Amino acid sequence: MPAARSRTNEWRRSLEELCQKGGALEVAIARDDARGHDLVWRLRILDVRDAGIVVENPGAFGKVMPLHAGTRLMAFIVIGQNRWEFRTSVLEEILPGKYAEGRNGAARLAMPDHVERCLRRHARYDVGPLALPPVDLWPLLDPKSVVAAERANELAFAALVEGKVHERGEEDSLLPNVGPKVTAFLANVGGGGAGVVVEPAQAGALSHHRLFWVRIDLGEGCPVPIVTSAKLVHTHIDSSQRTYAGLSFDFAFNPAHQKTVASQVERSIRTLERRQQL
Repeated sequence: MPAARSRTNEWRRSLEELCQKGGALEVAIARDDARGHDLVWRLRILDVRDAGIVVENPGAFGKVMPLHAGTRLMAFIVIGQNRWEFRTSVLEEILPGKYAEGRNGAARLAMPDHVERCLRRHARYDVGPLALPPVDLWPLLDPKSVVAAERANELAFAALVEGKVHERGEEDSLLPNVGPKVTAFLANVGGGGAGVVVEPAQAGALSHHRLFWVRIDLGEGCPVPIVTSAKLVHTHIDSSQRTYAGLSFDFAFNPAHQKTVASQVERSIRTLERRQQL
């Protein structure tokens, strides 16, 4: 049997091995149209059985964001240079306590009948058909200057929740003290930070700065973008010389802003779930 076909047929064994090693499944809420952006989560695999795949609940910034039963998902198994994708759905919401590693609860996903092998010439953040959110990064020159900009963002989001229309582009006039902008896109989000990808021509700033002002456009799911400061934790350069940067969001000068960021992420998730019911 050809090697590629053998690896494709053995995806189930690879999934079980990931589970045994404490690995993760990459998951995004499935979209049936071109509206909005996809958020990709790396969810720890807790159990693999014929009855389904159990993964931890997604969460960010101290807030658990459980996936509801019936939600359709795109899932990716990623091991080294091997990558498989499949469609699945949430069969069951599992409360905290059943799995020791799932302290915030878990979700049982339907076991797929088959998976499709993907080409994976680059690093983890190549996610095939997904539309990843754009990200703007600025070197942050004065960390204390973020407070006014974050407060304005909190007020804009509160107005959105109350039903007021948010005008795009307002954020450029509310920047803290920053350097030249770098454009990127969001590879994944979770815990207390995010992973972003930067093209080679703009990656120089990552070598000279460790603190950045970040703006993430979540699209129609949440028209008020996420803004916050973030520390650069690590970087990785792929074979195409693109840089994957791991960021840890920093709320030191405005701790209350963490709640707004978590609510913005959750609003985007719930919007994608609701669209599946239309």
